[in-house]
Amino acid sequence: MFDNLKSLFFGGSDSAPGNVDDDVRLAAAALLVEAGMVDGSLEGVESARILKLLSERFGLSGEAAQALLTQASALQEQSNQLFPFTKVIVDKFDSTQRIMVIEMLWEVVYADGQLHDYEASLVRRVAGLLFVSDQDSGAARQRALARLGLAGPLV
Repeated sequence: MFDNLKSLFFGGSDSAPGNVDDDVRLAAAALLVEAGMVDGSLEGVESARILKLLSERFGLSGEAAQALLTQASALQEQSNQLFPFTKVIVDKFDSTQRIMVIEMLWEVVYADGQLHDYEASLVRRVAGLLFVSDQDSGAARQRALARLGLAGPLV
């Protein structure tokens, strides 16, 4: 699966495509890793939040979520672009599922209780690439804050 997605993102072999669910999960996980790392490092709280989101939203076991996080981290390290990941998501997810990805991103960037400018910028860019409106992104942000138990928008 990793080689197939890597080939999809970076070109390469003409091997048969991997499982579509695996590809889109890996693309979403890579965006979550990017969100966790945009402020400098993937902290324990952000990593834990990503694992929780992967388990809950994609119905993965703890071991499967950890394996996906490991693959996503390796893939994210090799890329300095968002478009390959967002393209897979746009192609495979409907609008409701794309909003779910934005909500997941908001949860990751707020996991440490702070929102950095770079994090907010990343979520806005990804929302645009996923064709998620500002209104839907704002609603997703509020749901993420509520889920994290944070009162009102943090700036």
